[in-house]
Amino acid sequence: VPQGVKRPAPVAAAPVDDAAFFAHIDAHRQDYITRLSEFVAIPGVSAEPNRRPDVRKAVCWAKDWLERLGGAVTLEEIGDEDLGDGSTIPLPPVVLGQFGDDPSKKTLLVYGHLDVQPAKLSDGWSTEPFVLTERNGALYGRGASDDKGPVTGWLWVVEAHQKLGKPLPVNLRVIFEGMEEAGSKGLPQLCRRLSTPGGFLDPKAIDYISISDNYWTGKVKPCITHGLRGNVYFHLEVACSTKDMHSGVIGGGVHEAMTDLSHLFARLVDSSGKILIPGIYDDVAPITEKELEAYKQVDFDLETFKVDAGVDKVHGELLHKTKEEVLMHRWRHPTLSLHGIEGAFDGVGSKTVIPAKVIGKFSMRIVPNQQPDRVEEQTRRYLEAEFAKLKSPNKMRVIVDKASIAWFREPDDPNFSAAAAATRRVHKVDPAFTREGGSIPITEVLEEVCQAVCVHIPIGASDDGAHSQNEKIDIDNYLNGMKLMHCYMDELARLPREPDAATRAAQAADEARRMAANKWRRRCKVQLMRFGCDCLDCQ
Repeated sequence: VPQGVKRPAPVAAAPVDDAAFFAHIDAHRQDYITRLSEFVAIPGVSAEPNRRPDVRKAVCWAKDWLERLGGAVTLEEIGDEDLGDGSTIPLPPVVLGQFGDDPSKKTLLVYGHLDVQPAKLSDGWSTEPFVLTERNGALYGRGASDDKGPVTGWLWVVEAHQKLGKPLPVNLRVIFEGMEEAGSKGLPQLCRRLSTPGGFLDPKAIDYISISDNYWTGKVKPCITHGLRGNVYFHLEVACSTKDMHSGVIGGGVHEAMTDLSHLFARLVDSSGKILIPGIYDDVAPITEKELEAYKQVDFDLETFKVDAGVDKVHGELLHKTKEEVLMHRWRHPTLSLHGIEGAFDGVGSKTVIPAKVIGKFSMRIVPNQQPDRVEEQTRRYLEAEFAKLKSPNKMRVIVDKASIAWFREPDDPNFSAAAAATRRVHKVDPAFTREGGSIPITEVLEEVCQAVCVHIPIGASDDGAHSQNEKIDIDNYLNGMKLMHCYMDELARLPREPDAATRAAQAADEARRMAANKWRRRCKVQLMRFGCDCLDCQ
């Protein structure tokens, strides 16, 4: 509740009994697995237009369960997606669910996503990706950890409170989307619309935000995440002809696009992982003693990381030698990765073709203080200069496909304190406060429109393999995640009604730093990961 707005006196609730709640979760283990299996069987791959009906089916599955549990549920349609070929396709609706509207209670907003990454058995899966398979205490299937496991966990926590005759300690609102794996198209515009007075995301109604869409740094010690890297995704296009050519008939007579692209790719990053673009490290914040000390409490083993990354059976080497160096280069240093080449032959066998046009895909993970528009400018200027050195007559373009900013919070906000206390109740240890190398751009949007702090509470372990073959969630993590969600809501309810002076000062300073870092933004109001936008909605 905003400063100056007083809550009514709290309504007495039944005392929380962790032992009874935990026992209930354990006793219904098979029920939860069976339901998750039904959900995983829906192949809602948002990046594939032909799977869009399955995404909608996943949305309806979540909607039906929210209604079955007695929630006030609505589906918000968010328009159509332009496929780039003149055709459009409907975007899947966003699910809004609400349990309780007691003005004496705090209100928690939970975000999750219902769509998944592509997956096929032929990609190297050991089992069918859309058939949840239990093996050695883990549940294998696409979306089991990212993000169907955590999303369903919240549903079963609500159900458990009902079956035990215990009211939820807070008002709970959920927002579940079906396009996260494809850039959350349409969601930012909806969030801003819902944040008007009386809306679902009205800042006067939302006290705390929580997301469970990332992972522990190891397999034993639970974590709470307070930082994410951003991402700037580039398309590097080189064209040499209007049509593909025969290498025997034409080769040796033209300037080939693939040759130019290969030279440019080689000039982006060296074999040690250092980005070669001038000035790219200038805005990276210096490392402090406090930060260096924080790495000591992180559960992270280099040998295990090699196995999780799959390099142990290839060469067994990492780019860096110490735990601290590896974590810093995953969390707080920018990195550049090459992803693929569109237009080039990539099938089985051999094909002697010279492609007319190739598009190299690469991205840069950026960190606090780095700005996507400045990164784009530095990258574009550098590639244009390097292309000029080739003295090639071919045509080269640099295009930013999407971008997101980094997110960082000092973990001293009451929301983080509640998550830490809940972790101790379930796992009997203090959590590690960690950062994440990936990006969850909706974090910044939700904080902005709700004027509330978000905490990321990972449920899965470091070896869950999200986005990879054989994605899984350990059954213990799944069940303990539900217990943690229960304790977290209870801890939020126990927080002081109004933050003390020190907490208010820290929140104000954190908000000022965040807004100062972001004041340059021209983020598209419609497309979350587009910057420098001049569309009609943003003019």
